[in-house]
Amino acid sequence: MPLWKVYHPEHAFSPEDKHAIARRITGIYRDLPPFYVGVVFEAVPKSAFFIGGEPADDFVRIAVDHIARQLGDDAVKQQFLSAVTRQLAPFITERGLRWEMHIDETPFSLWVIEGYRPPLPGSADEVRWRTENRPSPLQV
Repeated sequence: MPLWKVYHPEHAFSPEDKHAIARRITGIYRDLPPFYVGVVFEAVPKSAFFIGGEPADDFVRIAVDHIARQLGDDAVKQQFLSAVTRQLAPFITERGLRWEMHIDETPFSLWVIEGYRPPLPGSADEVRWRTENRPSPLQV
């Protein structure tokens, strides 16, 4: 599961923008079942968002939790961050918004979905979950 939390100015994104952004983010994770990918948009009023001690209404902060996959070596990490930058640019950078993000990686062993242990990456069960786009008991 990647869970993306997008903190943004109240005026930054329309409902259609949010849908498009969520679809782009989901598309970055082509190898995962789509239902693994969650995106939460949190509008933050200017009176509640401060950067460098000053009110900010032009800043987007993205926090990502990765569990289903861990990013590998530095080259893979850079490739991932470059893909994110490309996918988000039309909604953030090209609109004159400043932004930053970070990714936390939680151990796979500390994760359940609806009480089920997710299948191992690349396994037949994970392929089945991706095809069915839902969690279900592992098949033996």
